[in-house]
Amino acid sequence: MKLSCTRDNLHQALAITSHLTSKNVNLPILQNVLVKAEGGTIRFTTTNLEVAITCAIRGKVDEEGEITIPSKLFFDYVSLLPNETVTLESDESTLNVICGGNETKINGLPAGDFPLVPKVETQQSYKIPVDDFKKALSRVIFAVATNESRPELTGISTRFHKGQESTLTLAATDSYRLAECVISIVSEISRDESLIIPARTLSEVSRILSVFKDEVDSPTSVEMGLSENQVVFSYGGVELTSRTIEGNYPDYQQIIPKDFQTETSVDRDDFGKAVKTASLFSRTGLFDVTLDLDPEKNQLSVRALDSARGENTAAIGADISGHKNNVTVNYRYLLDGLGAIEGEQVLFQMIDPSNPCLLTPKDKTLKYLYIVMPIKQ
Repeated sequence: MKLSCTRDNLHQALAITSHLTSKNVNLPILQNVLVKAEGGTIRFTTTNLEVAITCAIRGKVDEEGEITIPSKLFFDYVSLLPNETVTLESDESTLNVICGGNETKINGLPAGDFPLVPKVETQQSYKIPVDDFKKALSRVIFAVATNESRPELTGISTRFHKGQESTLTLAATDSYRLAECVISIVSEISRDESLIIPARTLSEVSRILSVFKDEVDSPTSVEMGLSENQVVFSYGGVELTSRTIEGNYPDYQQIIPKDFQTETSVDRDDFGKAVKTASLFSRTGLFDVTLDLDPEKNQLSVRALDSARGENTAAIGADISGHKNNVTVNYRYLLDGLGAIEGEQVLFQMIDPSNPCLLTPKDKTLKYLYIVMPIKQ
């Protein structure tokens, strides 16, 4: 194999693919990236057997061929090269890298040992605006369960809905809180469709999309293709293939409260600061803060008490309607929800101390909701 390409193109391809590699004791080749040159295209592929990423870049191919190279070492080395043309030459197990005054040999493994990444035949595909998709992912992914006891909760519920406008709904829950975001998509939807995509896969998709953030000619939409038990994301020469999670996602719609005893409109930053202040005195391991809502004073108080450290009450002005009320919640969960909402004002709605609380943006152009379960005293 002999080829040449720009250092920037090579660096970007490795930034996209090298992150995925797996430390598999039985299959050390999974720590390598497969470099394959054919036609005028150079392809870089990595896989951890659950997810596979392929990135194609342009370059000059003098001799076709393929080799696998330790991906982290290769990426770290290319990161330090000057911004000049890079020439790669290989025999079966060694890659020679030449750039400016730098020349190095990296030991690899034969490409024949690399796991085959089959082409997935998708039955349906959708185009999703890339900026909206990235923001929606950031608003739900933190609520995914990390415990593997319920595999479906380690993924994100992904639902395509046919209506007056085609929408994509992403939702995640770990049983203690729930985040849901709805965005419009470019493609027409012929029928409602739903699947569960592993959170790790969507984290990888989000990371890949952010690698392209400064490029003027980047596509404005990412394509998501669906097959029976796999999903394929395509974007600007990159293709990510992943298994989906089997099973049914819980019907969370039934736990979203519809009627409330108390409703509060409050400045998001003020609310966040009050929660952070009180959190310094929350109990270790419980992370509890109590919210007191007083409609007569139009005041929202956040208080916490720890027998070892002391106590704190932080009060802020708010527009409160309904009954006087209070609820105790995990402050970390509450701050996650506040951080996911854009805009100055948020709505905090609750029934009583033992029912879920609802947090939404006051500006309804962002279709987002966040539910926090109370800590029962």
